[in-house]
Amino acid sequence: MLLANEAATLAAAEQFVAKLPAQRPLIIWLQGDLGVGKTTFTRGFLQALGHTGRVKSPTYTLVESYELASATVHHFDLYRLADPEELEFIGIRDYLSGDAILLFEWPDKGKGILTEPDLALTLTDHGEGRNLSVDCFTEVGRQWQQALAL
Repeated sequence: MLLANEAATLAAAEQFVAKLPAQRPLIIWLQGDLGVGKTTFTRGFLQALGHTGRVKSPTYTLVESYELASATVHHFDLYRLADPEELEFIGIRDYLSGDAILLFEWPDKGKGILTEPDLALTLTDHGEGRNLSVDCFTEVGRQWQQALAL
């Protein structure tokens, strides 16, 4: 999916929310280089769920949680994670077994601790815009992708 600009990234996130599965936990990996729009996608995702406040990348806090009327969302940024075992100290197993949507930026930093996602979204530079590709790892992810007609 070609995303021409920031507005297109926000609109794409809104499309994902419009077809959001009911299953929880729902795990989404956001992959790509620095500056390709992972946090922008997360902002659009949260806004589509009804969040009206600021959305910042939890680069230093590791996780920002949002208690919304329609869902609980945990946004992780693992960029500064030195060792995947550090996730144990923040109670990652509780997050992974809870009733929430989990968005992980830099999920490769949690290798060996994180479970496979329902969807892995990869953002890459494409001229002036971005390309968004989707990989499914669960039946819920495949059904979600089909509902999105991707």
